[in-house]
Amino acid sequence: MNNFYKILLLIPLVLGFNHLYAQQKNTRDTLQLDSVIIKENRLKHLPNVTGIYIFAGKKTNLLFPDEGKANLANNNVRMTFAKVPGLNVWEMDGAGLQINIGTRGTDVHRSIEVNMRQNGYNTNSDVFGYPENHYNVPFQAISEIQYVRGSAALQFGSQFGGMVNYKIKEGDSTKVFGFETEQSGGSNRFFNSYNAIGGKVGKISYYAFYSARTGDGWRPDAAFNYRAYYANIKYQFNSKGSVALQFSRSDYRQQIAGGLTDDQFNANNRQSTRFRNFFNPEINIPALLFNYVFNSNTRLEVTSHVLFGQRNSVQFINTPNVPDTVNTKLNTYNPRQVDRDYYAGFTTEARLLHSYKLGDLKSTLTTGLRYFEETTKRKQKGVGTTGTDFDLSLVKPYGIDLRLHSLNYAAFAENIFQVTPAFTITPGVRYEVIKTTTSGVINNASFPIGYKGNRNYPLFGTGLQYEFSNGGQLYGNFSQAYRPYLYAAVTPADQLTVIDPNIKDSRGYDIDLGYRGRINNIFNFDVNGFYVRYNNRAGTLTQTDANNVTHLFMTNIGDAVAKGVEAYTEVSLIRSFNEHAGSDLRLFNSLAYTHGRYINGSINQSGKNISLKNNYTESTPDWINRTGLTFLSGRVSSTLQYSFTSKSFSDANNTVFNPTGATGLVPAYHVVDWAFNFNFLKNYHLTANVNNLFNAKYFTRRINMYPGPGILPADGRTFNIGFGMKL
Repeated sequence: MNNFYKILLLIPLVLGFNHLYAQQKNTRDTLQLDSVIIKENRLKHLPNVTGIYIFAGKKTNLLFPDEGKANLANNNVRMTFAKVPGLNVWEMDGAGLQINIGTRGTDVHRSIEVNMRQNGYNTNSDVFGYPENHYNVPFQAISEIQYVRGSAALQFGSQFGGMVNYKIKEGDSTKVFGFETEQSGGSNRFFNSYNAIGGKVGKISYYAFYSARTGDGWRPDAAFNYRAYYANIKYQFNSKGSVALQFSRSDYRQQIAGGLTDDQFNANNRQSTRFRNFFNPEINIPALLFNYVFNSNTRLEVTSHVLFGQRNSVQFINTPNVPDTVNTKLNTYNPRQVDRDYYAGFTTEARLLHSYKLGDLKSTLTTGLRYFEETTKRKQKGVGTTGTDFDLSLVKPYGIDLRLHSLNYAAFAENIFQVTPAFTITPGVRYEVIKTTTSGVINNASFPIGYKGNRNYPLFGTGLQYEFSNGGQLYGNFSQAYRPYLYAAVTPADQLTVIDPNIKDSRGYDIDLGYRGRINNIFNFDVNGFYVRYNNRAGTLTQTDANNVTHLFMTNIGDAVAKGVEAYTEVSLIRSFNEHAGSDLRLFNSLAYTHGRYINGSINQSGKNISLKNNYTESTPDWINRTGLTFLSGRVSSTLQYSFTSKSFSDANNTVFNPTGATGLVPAYHVVDWAFNFNFLKNYHLTANVNNLFNAKYFTRRINMYPGPGILPADGRTFNIGFGMKL
């Protein structure tokens, strides 16, 4: 019996164990300790209905970022999302400038397969053509994180990777004016400042923050300067309705130290191969949110937002074994490559939720419409200066100059049918209309292109949920998913990749079956099995041409399947023996086994077809496990966390070694983190955090493009200490 089926045995074992005890319903509790209220940060799932959204029968997580349980000053993802089993994290930098997550075999690069949202609206740069998420919110501003897995495709979009929604804090409604500040400093001249105001005056409530983060980085030539802004003014015009105007912006400039070969990494993982490379995204998101409650059964939400900004880079792009030194013929450094994207998008989503009686029981319908239009102006392979500073000026014009346009209409409906007081069925459907056009020139501006693509497709899904008398829930879900191929897949910005001109869209589905529950305030759990079918998966192969030159080939690799088990458990060690103890010690474990493999596909090398069947899917480790111990006592909270991620491969033909470092094995790694918080004088607190406590030498990904190519070393041991107050 293989590991997958062994682990499936956890589900009936946990189910049977839970039936030995009575259980309370999942609610967010608070614990009163010495006049200090400490939030119960246990893993939660989203209720069946939240606002105008339906989550019955779905695999969901509800997270509450708190100091002392995660390092929020530098957006430590592996601590903040630790209680989400199977979350794969690519650590592009140690400062938390970019969030890169994925699950169940999806691509983690800038969370490209996750529908990223803030307060309910999208923050991805382009939902279809280029859905990377360049916008980044400071974790200190987040009140809660809602995470829905593959079944999110019906309500939020067709993606495989699910949906993450950051809910930003709101001002204290009991005050006219409130103020909070967090100041943190640490190793490598790290400094983070978070400052916010909020309150309520009559019918108007408001909240605004400014956040700044600077530092030199763990590696040489890795300095950064990050800023984020946010303002929310909400007008409650009567007891039923409100309108809110919000504005968000994030921007940063980061020096890129470059990728490494295996030999360079083994010799010195802290070394830099580049000092003239820079990256600079700037994203602005104004939004208008309208909410109206017609009655206790019917409510409406309409959100409209604009996303505009740019993504800029200037780099000397070459494999890491090619040094960036003075060209003796030119007597200067070599010219750098300048790439720039300009984004301008508009989205409106209208959602209606209505509850009604069907027989003697209450059922709930949610339905909605989306209109989305976005234009990306992509200018790449411009010949830049031979300088060493951040300079986007050109010496020669762009080699790629494109206009990329996406137009999307979508409609969806999901309905909770309350079959019995304990059993619900939630079928749903989504219909997408996508129109994409591409025009401009590529190949050093010598080849004009014109492309039009129209897609119309339905997606279907159904969720089931049974609630036992003790409060435990058995849930299951089937949902289809779809991923159009990306603009980036047909217009590579680097010299290392060859594109298949016949690349196709990807289709598939996601299945979940699980059981979750809680035993008093002592033990809670969520264990589920999943199966994801990913047809026509796009990816890269390592090939060698007739001249014995190695390059990467981007194409539809084949059909892939990710199946496995995700298991979360948490136990209160002290309150297991004394429920009314004034302190607590909690042990949690978040374990995922993901068997991500190609079930068909082949590559032609030297005239021979080589099968890819049973190869690992890219960047998909079999095992991800995070274990944490959290101590709560009076004014103190502290978490020690251990993370393990098993080996993975960076390309579909599972290359073990490549002299350039751009492809190859990503070895397993172990990391320990620590977070600490001390509250005093009611309104003040001190924090201390250490990332990679034992200075592990590891990396999470290889890459053939920005910010590489090559191995991207993870940061070694870093720390920060901070002071905060809230008045």
